[in-house]
Amino acid sequence: MIIHVDMDAFFASVEQLDNPELIGKPVIVGGTSNRGVVSASSYEARKFGVYSAMPIFQAKQKCPQGVFVRPRGYRYKEISIQVMSVLSSFTPVIQPVSIDEAFLDITGCESIFGTPYEIGIKIKKKIKREVHLNCSVGIAPLKFLAKIASDMDKPDGLTYIAPDEVHAFIETLPVRKISGVGKQTAGHLEKMGIVTLGAVKKYTREKLVARLGKYGSRLYELANGIDRSTVNVHRPVKSISTEETLTIDITDKDRLKKYLLKHSEDVGRQLRKKGRKARTVTLKVKHSDFKQVTRQTKLSCYTFSSEKIYQAAVNLLEVYHLRKPVRLIGVG
Repeated sequence: MIIHVDMDAFFASVEQLDNPELIGKPVIVGGTSNRGVVSASSYEARKFGVYSAMPIFQAKQKCPQGVFVRPRGYRYKEISIQVMSVLSSFTPVIQPVSIDEAFLDITGCESIFGTPYEIGIKIKKKIKREVHLNCSVGIAPLKFLAKIASDMDKPDGLTYIAPDEVHAFIETLPVRKISGVGKQTAGHLEKMGIVTLGAVKKYTREKLVARLGKYGSRLYELANGIDRSTVNVHRPVKSISTEETLTIDITDKDRLKKYLLKHSEDVGRQLRKKGRKARTVTLKVKHSDFKQVTRQTKLSCYTFSSEKIYQAAVNLLEVYHLRKPVRLIGVG
């Protein structure tokens, strides 16, 4: 069985943990500048329609009484380490997928900790007792279903899908809830008469691949209760990036290069710290109209040199035509 643990409104909950005066208030993590974006919002703020990635100025319009706080990345990492430590006390087979969520494979743990449902309860209680935060837990025989289950009863929920319930669950599962099904794919599926995952089974694998490409094959397997993905204990970091929302919109490339230098140094420093090298350099630009653009280039060899990363980023910026002012810039 697979368990997916997702911390509830993690950044905002940490702020409420460290400052009890914020409990019950609409906390919005992302700073006070109108030019930033929301990193996280408490459930109190979500009632006003404030969600992650929303521009701060919009969040202020929707929730003027909100408490806006600056992100404290170092603190979230500290708490995340505590959470992962709790999870590792139940099984060594853990796959952190972000700072606030992880998959656990509890196969063989039943003789020690009880049934999968009982293990889920114990995980929630131990996190609450030792870290003083709530989490939502999803339990299922398949990894993709465990992820979906953890989101079904938020906050502080627990959803268990037993092996003999899988096919019935799949029949009515909205296809939009499946990872990898974005707006475009969902639109294609709706035109095919597919709204639930169960409806996928009326098509052959070949027809799905013809319409959806490689993802059609995975969708076919998921619809038939097959998920070949496993809990990967050693999950290598595939990318390192850093970005910044500018205090004012900028069109001058020379000024933008100064930001590229800063972020290239940061990326290079992180690579050296981790003992890693990279070959692909990415420039990220978000314009004043919030349209986001990325450009990539491959270096001749792998490197952790900040100077080489910077030069590659500058070259990408030089050939990019700035039609509108830039509000955010980053390097990865």
